[in-house]
Amino acid sequence: MTDLAQRLASGDTLYGTFLGLGSALAAEACALAGFDWLLVDLEHGGGAESELLHQQMAADAHGVPMFVRVESTQRIRAGHALDLGATGIMFPGIETRSQAEQAIRHLHYPPAGDRGIATYNRAYGFGLYPERLDTANDRVISVIQIESRQAVERIDEITKVPGIDVLFVGPRDLSHDLGVPGDTAAPAFQDALHRVLGAADAAGIATGILAPDAAAARRYAHQGLRFIGIGSDATLLTQAGKHAVDSLHDTRHT
Repeated sequence: MTDLAQRLASGDTLYGTFLGLGSALAAEACALAGFDWLLVDLEHGGGAESELLHQQMAADAHGVPMFVRVESTQRIRAGHALDLGATGIMFPGIETRSQAEQAIRHLHYPPAGDRGIATYNRAYGFGLYPERLDTANDRVISVIQIESRQAVERIDEITKVPGIDVLFVGPRDLSHDLGVPGDTAAPAFQDALHRVLGAADAAGIATGILAPDAAAARRYAHQGLRFIGIGSDATLLTQAGKHAVDSLHDTRHT
């Protein structure tokens, strides 16, 4: 079990940010900022899989665990990210127990799963550490995204799937599907969030979400969520830049 997995299992609240710029320097800057984890977003981010390795190396250089949100539940997508050294995988748009089971299988070696086996890659020191295979299934962290009304309605079944570490609510997708686009304070969204949180707690699974800023992250933490993303490299940069520009404009007007 990794240090991050131990912290998650012990009940710690972990804060991270998404990486969407496809930049190793942005990944390094976020690692230096002190986040508990980083996540390369291959679903919505501006970078491609070809930029993943350099971001992984930047995070590793500073001892920050890296997750990857893959584009789909295709077996090869998750396996490739793990072979490069990712700590865990986030699967988007999971709506059923069978989809969750399939996703989790891709993270584990046989007989528990169907991850392809190779030890000449980066995760195994290019062949120097084949013994890591013995503990690989226990070290990987799985993050299943809950992003629709259907997923919430089936949450009790989804939480029965062995091997899920985090249920991560996608606030934009879920709020749109619930008919309250972007309104995470709406009763419909809050009811769905509480339902996911309750089912996860009962199953011993952490719940996560993406927050727009630190204030929202604190509110989610007070609700019991423990794997919380705060914006992204891009939004953190633009918000800081806008704050600086707005402050200059305020100074000019006084």
